[in-house]
Amino acid sequence: MLDRIQASLSALPPAEQRVGKLLIADPRRFVNLAITDIAERSHVSKPTVVRFCRSVGYDGLSDFKLKLAGSVSEGVPFIHRSVDPDDKMGDVMVKVIDNTMATFLRYRNEASGRALERATDALERAYRENHRIEFYGVGNSGIVAQDAQHKFFRLGVNTIAYSDGHMQVMSASLRRPGDVVLVISNSGRTRDLMDAADIARQRGATVLVLTASGSPLASAGDIHLAADHPEHYDRYSPMTSRLLHLMVIDILATALALRIGVDTLLPQLKDMKSHLHHRRYT
Repeated sequence: MLDRIQASLSALPPAEQRVGKLLIADPRRFVNLAITDIAERSHVSKPTVVRFCRSVGYDGLSDFKLKLAGSVSEGVPFIHRSVDPDDKMGDVMVKVIDNTMATFLRYRNEASGRALERATDALERAYRENHRIEFYGVGNSGIVAQDAQHKFFRLGVNTIAYSDGHMQVMSASLRRPGDVVLVISNSGRTRDLMDAADIARQRGATVLVLTASGSPLASAGDIHLAADHPEHYDRYSPMTSRLLHLMVIDILATALALRIGVDTLLPQLKDMKSHLHHRRYT
């Protein structure tokens, strides 16, 4: 809840932003403040406080405080950072969705358009020159790599995904200038991925790394696609990090599709869809 509000703060009117900043500064204290105190401390009117609550998706101050009181609790870190053991299904649904929305909004506000542009340039060159585009990931990130391979394969890209460390190192050893390797990692600390990235760069391939800022892997590639989120990489059941990585892959696939062009892709995709249609029950 707090992450989502902070990410959307810049879109609010200045007066409502002041209420939001007061909230972010000390959310636990905000819960216990009367509307008069909130208005005075934010230098706004009482109706503005109510408008702020409605602008961020709640019925009013009472509803906002009720949800806020649950959001500022510690939660159960190994399941989800804001989920509590006694939460009802409605609470679980709202908290998981809020966390996902907050992560996406934060990425939208903080993502480097320049890094995505450079990554798309490298992918387009590889496509035009029929070079390989490979995706590496292990564990949960291996599933994201498989999804990436599926998306790019449909665009007619010469691509494959590897989730086994030995296969990654072997494939990286066979790379050549013009090839692109996208390495995906939540922690940015997986040794096999670090080794594969180093080898691919030594062989002349362009290495893109999709990982958190400040991790060892972030500086191991030619282009860093920062994917920062509040979820610690030691979380037993990663949620928002996986969804964030999938979204970045969607952005890259969409950008490459636009570069390839509708006239090229549309007949190809229609033909593919037609053949798949005959394999389904009517």
